[in-house]
Amino acid sequence: MTHDALTVLNRLSQALNRVIVGQATLVQQMLVAILAGGHVILEGVPGTGKTLLVKVLATLVQSEYRRIQLTPDILPADIIGINIFDLNTRKFTLKKGPVFTQILLADEINRTPPKTQAALLEAMEEQQVTLDGESLPLPELFWVIATQNPLEFEGTYPLPEAQLDRFLFKLIVDYPDAAAEKQMLLNRQAGFQSRRPDLARLKPIATVEDILTARQAANTVQVDEKILDYLLAIVQRSRKHPDLALGASPRSAVAWLQSSKAQAWLSGREFVTPDDIKSVAPPLLRHRLILKPEAQLDGLQIDAAIASLLTQIPVPR
Repeated sequence: MTHDALTVLNRLSQALNRVIVGQATLVQQMLVAILAGGHVILEGVPGTGKTLLVKVLATLVQSEYRRIQLTPDILPADIIGINIFDLNTRKFTLKKGPVFTQILLADEINRTPPKTQAALLEAMEEQQVTLDGESLPLPELFWVIATQNPLEFEGTYPLPEAQLDRFLFKLIVDYPDAAAEKQMLLNRQAGFQSRRPDLARLKPIATVEDILTARQAANTVQVDEKILDYLLAIVQRSRKHPDLALGASPRSAVAWLQSSKAQAWLSGREFVTPDDIKSVAPPLLRHRLILKPEAQLDGLQIDAAIASLLTQIPVPR
């Protein structure tokens, strides 16, 4: 295990938790996602700190950061870029779009039409952009965090299942508990703008190279065959679960393995345990599994179905 890399990630976690008060689990899951190399959907009502979390993380990692406010009139060219003809040189010049960055915040991804969503999701999947027949590589660290509001449906374009599957995690940004919210108010009263901190005063904790080194270290975490069989048993059971119309895909199994290794590494271990498998299950599966209509009518929530699924497979000893 690369202890220096783990120390850097622990310091990064501590710094994030000092600014993003009362969201320790969310911070942990974001770090697992970046270590596993997977993109993230953040879902939460306005004012819960989704954009702030991404800005602070990008600042602390000392990375290139861009934000796109997605609206119905945004075109694919507004994201990936366009070739512009230069009258002086009589040549086409590439004007790169905001996708050419390291950390990209796609705000309100469900407010832009499917064609524009597809342009972004292609870049996420291939880690390159095709423009006028030319393939342009994206940075080695290319991480997309998309946000959406769960309460607004009018004028939205929900992502289809095939595209949702390209996101590693769907994270729910809840309201902070009473103690954390009180701490935010006390911070504000003391002169610290907890919802709008001065990002210029935040000092980087890590570099992009640190993150890439940590990814390599996390990838060396060992997985016993019994743990692998346990994971696969849950995946296959999801496809036969009585409450699920759609179970976990093979892509889900690969993503689950990578996430579990990242979770184990962040916990200071060189091997995956059943608890690692279970801890990443809700964010990894909640946007991939689909409840049957009758289960939805009965009021079953997807996280409850995931919890039920996990109880149906014996934990290896």
